[in-house]
Amino acid sequence: MTASGSELTRRLPERDSVTQEPLDWSWLMGAKAEWGVRAKPGPRGLTLADISVGSYGDVPERAPLRTMAPRGAEVEDGVPDMGYILNSKSDVWSDNVTELYEEAVARQWSATRDIPWGEVAELPSDLEHAVCQVCTLLAEVEMIAADLPAKWMWRMNHDFVEAKMFLATQVMDEARHTEVFRKRALANGGGLLKAKRNTEEQLRVILQAKTYTQASALMHLLAEGFVLDLFRQGELISPSPLEKRMFRLTMQDEARHVSYGTLHIRYAVEHDPDVAEEIHEALDVGEKMLMELTNPSMNTALAVLLAGGVDDVESKGFPLLAQLNAKQITSYLARCERAGLARLERTLFPVEMLGIDRSAPAAAALGVS
Repeated sequence: MTASGSELTRRLPERDSVTQEPLDWSWLMGAKAEWGVRAKPGPRGLTLADISVGSYGDVPERAPLRTMAPRGAEVEDGVPDMGYILNSKSDVWSDNVTELYEEAVARQWSATRDIPWGEVAELPSDLEHAVCQVCTLLAEVEMIAADLPAKWMWRMNHDFVEAKMFLATQVMDEARHTEVFRKRALANGGGLLKAKRNTEEQLRVILQAKTYTQASALMHLLAEGFVLDLFRQGELISPSPLEKRMFRLTMQDEARHVSYGTLHIRYAVEHDPDVAEEIHEALDVGEKMLMELTNPSMNTALAVLLAGGVDDVESKGFPLLAQLNAKQITSYLARCERAGLARLERTLFPVEMLGIDRSAPAAAALGVS
């Protein structure tokens, strides 16, 4: 600017020449903006980290207002209250959320174009049925991980916009996961098979959690964590390259969601230690539901895929399924430890059957570094 804001405004009209309404030139004064502070792009372009300059990068521990005004803007008096209930940073934040957002938008994929649907392999009837049963359940459960963030996002203060933006990518990811599993069930002549009452009961527990942090623990630490370990076994449960590709792509998305949830819980516990007991109580309920409301259709379908067919399901399939279940439990408990939750002594899962000593230090028992 070659002239100050006040000098410029003295030269400008005070009223609209047509309507004669008063004109507002106060924005030309720079308001409270840090005029001259520049965000500079890095090698990847202009990222969220790059624009966290000056005071614009200061995320308050407690939001002073409940508006949708961009953090750092000068907010006019009388702006309506949006009624947000998640107004503390610890309610929604994780220290990796901006990096996860950038990764999410950079790694979006298409369930229409990026899966080789034209190469779908003709499978024996037992394997096709097993794939379709697994895809039926996954098409069912993946959407809860879209519904849950959508339920809470509009209640999150706009000062924590990076967290809201990341969760918006999760909603899109999970919609795509539901799409890809539904497509696979219908792409090879099998179709959608059994949806079980027990699964719906488990999903309802997540959706009806009393707080967002409890819901995040149930979804990201427990449910999505178990699904992530299932996707990591994609090489073993996939009867053809198409399914392997499908599980690799969904796995990379799921890993982001679990990473956010783990560090969100850690941030919440570090900044509000009283919340730890609330999270434990939610996980008590979640673990109990998983143990009591099993899904025999899913278990037998996975055992068939792990065995490569029904002929070896007893000798090979079920032992491999037991190993997968054990991995899911130990990975979950390790995530809890990373999130700042000492869960090993309290868990309802039968860890003794996995050879884990509840009384041993968690780092040694679970391999947490």
